[in-house]
Amino acid sequence: MEHQQSVVPHFGRIISALFLVAGTCIGGGMLALPVATGMNGFLPSLTVMFICWAAMTASALLLLEVSMWMEEGVHLITMASRILGVPGKVISWILYLFICYASLVAYTAGGGMQIAAVANNYFGFSLSNELGAVIFILLFGGLFYLGNEIIGRVNTMLFGAMVLAYVILIGIGIPEINPELLFYRQWSGTWMAISLMLTTFSFQTMVPSLTPYLKANARALRISVIGGTLLTFLIYAIWLVLVLGIVPVEGEKGLTAAFVAGEPATQFLREHVQGEWVYVVAEYFAFFAIVTSFFGIGFGLYDFLADGLKIKKQGIGQVILGLLLVVPTLICATYFERIFLVALETTGGFGDTVLNGLIPVAMVWMGRYHLGLSQSDSFRLGGGKPVLIIVFVFFLVAFLLAVASQFGII
Repeated sequence: MEHQQSVVPHFGRIISALFLVAGTCIGGGMLALPVATGMNGFLPSLTVMFICWAAMTASALLLLEVSMWMEEGVHLITMASRILGVPGKVISWILYLFICYASLVAYTAGGGMQIAAVANNYFGFSLSNELGAVIFILLFGGLFYLGNEIIGRVNTMLFGAMVLAYVILIGIGIPEINPELLFYRQWSGTWMAISLMLTTFSFQTMVPSLTPYLKANARALRISVIGGTLLTFLIYAIWLVLVLGIVPVEGEKGLTAAFVAGEPATQFLREHVQGEWVYVVAEYFAFFAIVTSFFGIGFGLYDFLADGLKIKKQGIGQVILGLLLVVPTLICATYFERIFLVALETTGGFGDTVLNGLIPVAMVWMGRYHLGLSQSDSFRLGGGKPVLIIVFVFFLVAFLLAVASQFGII
């Protein structure tokens, strides 16, 4: 059942996978991050973000370990079924679909807002967010019909454009920063940001798709996973400095108002900068970020549905998989208010904590210590049982906090 160690993939393919990981993380969650964490301040937000980064990177490496035990083409459902039995299979089915569809809905809604904003601000005609969402998903959702290779190439180009826009944005935005805003801190409510923080590092759903993409090479997979999440963390940290140093917490166009309205940070950024170019570049960056995340999540969901429903990724099967991807996403993105922030917060609190946290730990524990599946240390996360227990406890606490918050207990 275990993969055989393969030759090292071409360097360009490793970089493409690294960008796919980072591009999946750096998306709608990044736009919501300053809004959801701004009320806590920069230092509390950075501290919680580091903890969530470490936990999500560890869980991804655990899922990678499980993936390397399996033959090519096996996705999360089959993994959970083989190792955790029917309960694991059922829970994974439900949560995987929930996370992926909720994320795609958030990115489609966010992309629709960006398209509508461009039409309204630069072309002088009124375009609703709903119609913007339709344009977004038809334009980018249709690319899944062309296959993973095309998605990978397009994503790499868009990620490069996003990084360029990001660098320009930082360069022209630094003079706009008010250092005093960065000293604001409110530690008491920091835990409320954990759910969204987990979402901003969520890409585990595509790990089983990365394994065949990098020819099951453990070293290449580790580089893509760790390098992708580390790049994400650095970009997030600088992004927080920029937004929290420009947009105040209070006021009609502050971060609190953006949170209540459920709008991305870039929507209010233009109200607090002197130069128009800061906002313009921020809009470009926001759009590229949303599209790359849409591709990353869709990439994993496409393969997941093919594996779970036993649909071949060719001919009529491609059409069916494409419709399963696009239709439910479009319906939810166009019919629910404030869906952008709500979808991202919910996936982190209830989806990522269990599917991307607790289940990978449980599968590795069962595989290593009860089924004897791990026969090599080349792709094994170190630390043994203590590390597995620490990661499990963190995600369990995060899940319980999300449940308590949802039911108004805390």
